[in-house]
Amino acid sequence: MTVEATTERVLRLLALLQRRPSWTASELAAELGVTDRSVRRDVERLRAIGYPVHAAAGVGGGYQLGAGARLPPLLLDDEEAIATAVSLRLASGGTVAGAGEAALRALAKLDQVMPPRLRAEVRAVHGATETLVGAGVEIDAELLVTLARACRDAVRVRFRYTGRDGAEHERTVEPVRMVATSRRWYLMAWDVDRDDWRTFRLDRMRDAVATTWRFRVREHPDPVAYVRRSVTEAPYRYVARVRLHARPEQVRELVPPQVGHVEDDRDGWCVLVVGGDDLDWLAVHVIRLGFEAEVLEPPELREAAAQLARRLAAMARTT
Repeated sequence: MTVEATTERVLRLLALLQRRPSWTASELAAELGVTDRSVRRDVERLRAIGYPVHAAAGVGGGYQLGAGARLPPLLLDDEEAIATAVSLRLASGGTVAGAGEAALRALAKLDQVMPPRLRAEVRAVHGATETLVGAGVEIDAELLVTLARACRDAVRVRFRYTGRDGAEHERTVEPVRMVATSRRWYLMAWDVDRDDWRTFRLDRMRDAVATTWRFRVREHPDPVAYVRRSVTEAPYRYVARVRLHARPEQVRELVPPQVGHVEDDRDGWCVLVVGGDDLDWLAVHVIRLGFEAEVLEPPELREAAAQLARRLAAMARTT
């Protein structure tokens, strides 16, 4: 067998090991069309270039790709390579502290070894794209890694958290998922002390530590919907539901998801749900959208809108 054929088979073995957690030697041999002995030799070749392939004997045993002391070469297919390159381009202007420069270095390395056909596709995307970065809050990359591992491994996390009132308390949570908006990062987790689901802003966390306490992931709400509801409704004194004569996509272009969410309605209308502590601010916010509007709730918003209309009419009078 030629060197090229052996190399191709080893790369196929690597792709299989990345596809699922564990394989028996017989299963790998059948997938690759070789003997168990050839599988063992190819596993040793992967280990020689830095891939930590673990082997477990006995019933239920097999080969498993683990974590090593250094990062080995990565195997990416065409779609993964393009997605990675585009993501690195976006990360270079993102809200993770220190990630911009690292993303640019990684992008340069990937571009250097990429086949010309893929490089041309990635550069076409880059050439047609501009990134508009808002005034986001930078997050420590180490915190992201800590929380991501805790979500993956289902272990509790302990951290100090500053609430809306400025008071700081220690929290212990069972993390489920991180959700990123255009400006902030949030963690959806089960709060152990409060015995309920909670949303935490990452920029308000400090001294986060992953414990060794593993937990069984319980049934949970959809993380994106839960975080969206938490940041647009829960923190505020008033939650307004306003029916707008506009298509949902028209309103979503004007209202960011961290400010309010839009529900489809009938006959060319939609419903905007938005929270706030000031009724006048809510009324002005809705008026500025420029659509015909009907206040569904709360009733206090209707009165605030009526008072605002009277003040505006008085301002508009000529003497």
